Amino acid sequence: MIHSEDKIAIIGLGYVGLPLAVEFAKKFFVIGFDINKQRIKELNIGLDKTREVENAHLKSVLTTDLKASTGLYITDDAATLANTNIYIITVPTPTDALNKPVFTPLIKASETVGKVMSKEAIVIYESTVYPGATEEVCVPILETCSGLEYNKDFFAGYSPERINPGDKEHTVTKILKVTSGSTPEIAQRVNELYLKVITAGTHLAPSIKVAEAAKVIENSQRDINIAFVNELSKIFRLLDIDTKAVLEAAGTKWNFLNFSPGLVGGHCIGVDPYYLAQKAIESGYNPEIILAGRKMNDSMGSYVATETVKMMIKKGATIKGAKVLVLGVTFKENCPDIRNSRVIDIVKELETYDINIDVYDPWASPEEVKHEYGFDLISNFDNLSSGYDGVIMAVAHQEFLDVDLTKLKLETGVIFDVKSLLPIDTIDARL
Repeated sequence: MIHSEDKIAIIGLGYVGLPLAVEFAKKFFVIGFDINKQRIKELNIGLDKTREVENAHLKSVLTTDLKASTGLYITDDAATLANTNIYIITVPTPTDALNKPVFTPLIKASETVGKVMSKEAIVIYESTVYPGATEEVCVPILETCSGLEYNKDFFAGYSPERINPGDKEHTVTKILKVTSGSTPEIAQRVNELYLKVITAGTHLAPSIKVAEAAKVIENSQRDINIAFVNELSKIFRLLDIDTKAVLEAAGTKWNFLNFSPGLVGGHCIGVDPYYLAQKAIESGYNPEIILAGRKMNDSMGSYVATETVKMMIKKGATIKGAKVLVLGVTFKENCPDIRNSRVIDIVKELETYDINIDVYDPWASPEEVKHEYGFDLISNFDNLSSGYDGVIMAVAHQEFLDVDLTKLKLETGVIFDVKSLLPIDTIDARL
């Protein structure tokens, strides 16, 4: 049974961990732990730069009392984690330059918990992994660091995150949660724990592996469907057919799936399929459809850049030294997250033509972009020059939808609407 005296530790206070910690803190004492000292400093004054939690909401649950019955105590001191009995790990699981899974954050988090946890502890993982990773990769680390025996002295659970960054409608409590545990009894306890805060309800999976697999195929399925419409976009462009019009017509059938072409980045859809693919390859199976979908979606940034250059040439532009404005650098609209943004592929491809590129994004942190991708953002909209040979709306931030892009370009300049949101008579191309 879950009791009010249970104390929870959330390991990783990013887009997933912080909203969850805030909700649990309303009913339990929660320690929020992160290794990023600057992040800890900001959160302790009630500032969430990810914008996933309203600052006032965050401040309302903060506490500095380690003996409090409820509230959120935020720290980078791992020693304080010994005061808890339920650990929820929400660290990122990225891929490397070769698209291989990187378990380093998960391993480090498991080591941190293993060193402080006591008997009867429950360690729940939310990070996206391939089926089997929790018990094959993480649990042995917990055993080694703690000296405790799995399913005798401590237990595990898996409840995959379903956070959609920037979405203020489908927030953590409103998204049905898949849960699981390492024994039937622990599975019930994990499920009961999440039911305390998830108003949308839960689905108790029969095993940790099933829960892991469910998460990784959610995003793989979306990835494959988006790859299909991205390929359609390339075909229809050759046939001089408007893809959006085709999809709207096809969408009148009751069972047509509604997907739109575009850049597929971020920390979920653009990454998770590689975890499933890696496990499949290790098991002796070559996942053709999954990898084909990834290849198609990873090609879209360079495709947009190349098509923009072709249109510029047709309008008489001298490509070397031309000016192109890219609007948006985050991986999705109305969100500051730049991780695995495929807009970078557009910028890199344009650079191969010796084009002068300006990038403007009111949501992204200039410091993070400089550190991660090596270029400077235009600081504000008023600093944009006019007379661009090309304008690419790569991310549909609300701020961009109210801008007359035609005023930013030369009369012979071109506009490529990657998100297919602008009126067709105001642009030159869209996906």
